[in-house]
Amino acid sequence: MSPHLALALASTIRHDGNGGVADDLGDVAGLTAWLREQAEPLRDYVGGLDALATVDERIRLDVVAVRRAARTLFAVAVRPGPPSRADASSLLSPPEAVERLNQAAAALPVRPVLSWAQEGAPTLTWQGETADAGLRLSAGLARAAIEFLASPARDLLHACPAPRCVRYFVKDHPRQEWCKPSCGNRARVARHYQRHTAAR
Repeated sequence: MSPHLALALASTIRHDGNGGVADDLGDVAGLTAWLREQAEPLRDYVGGLDALATVDERIRLDVVAVRRAARTLFAVAVRPGPPSRADASSLLSPPEAVERLNQAAAALPVRPVLSWAQEGAPTLTWQGETADAGLRLSAGLARAAIEFLASPARDLLHACPAPRCVRYFVKDHPRQEWCKPSCGNRARVARHYQRHTAAR
């Protein structure tokens, strides 16, 4: 299972390109589009996404609640570094965030299911004992966040320091400073501008 599904969920809060923050899960259409983009990693945690064709506002709010808890614990994990600027005023208390993730994950009993075609490699999927698509989704996302936070990848988690960026990222290389190259470019331009305005 990919620990980076939790990062994908956290990254639905992002810089909007105009100095503000955008929420990719701000409405049902945004959640539906994100679910399509994440279909492959979601399959490991939720099973088939066919039932998610009926995404509604209740499901969206449940997913946003899981994301808020995950981002709160990401902010804790990057200490002593600063959290993402998007989270400064909306963090839960760490115990509340832990409880929210644990409750969401526990809402759905699951079992591993092994599939093995005659030709090919075996695959593992997780099946829940409910048809409630929203419950499966929020439980799966909470489990992805819990697995990420309990994994060694947590120690490599950073809040991107680039101007206006609000993403978290896993530092894959010792010299990596930003979540993506465009953030590095923006940071270098900002430093260049500060040096030249300070020299005047």
